[in-house]
Amino acid sequence: MAELPKIPRDPAGAEEDRILRLWTPILLRSIVIMAMTVLIAGLILTATTAPRYFVDRYRQVQLGHLIGRESLATIRSNLLAGSPHAMLTVGLFLLTLVPLARVTFCLLLFLKKRDFAYVCFTAYVLAGLIIGCILGHIG
Repeated sequence: MAELPKIPRDPAGAEEDRILRLWTPILLRSIVIMAMTVLIAGLILTATTAPRYFVDRYRQVQLGHLIGRESLATIRSNLLAGSPHAMLTVGLFLLTLVPLARVTFCLLLFLKKRDFAYVCFTAYVLAGLIIGCILGHIG
């Protein structure tokens, strides 16, 4: 009886794949937990220190006294000053990292597998997400 040929194993590739599949959910869950923590802290801070902040801000926008854009430097300085709006904005920034990280991990996995059709699709989606974040308005 002829013996079947042994398929060579790639222990390094299997280890890389295991690490990628292990660390992806851990990283994504960590980002979601951080974003939830910051958002909940921002909501509590809003409720305790400035409950009418968003109502007043809406009225200012309606009257034309306030433009809805803020620079990152303004958000940073407001965050250091304890602004609830800045804290909520940072929480939303962190939440935006979840799809970016997921698509980036998929791109790395498809590159490793040399599945170039999916690499192209995933790179297109990642480029769209990044361009949307860059061109989006802050605040």
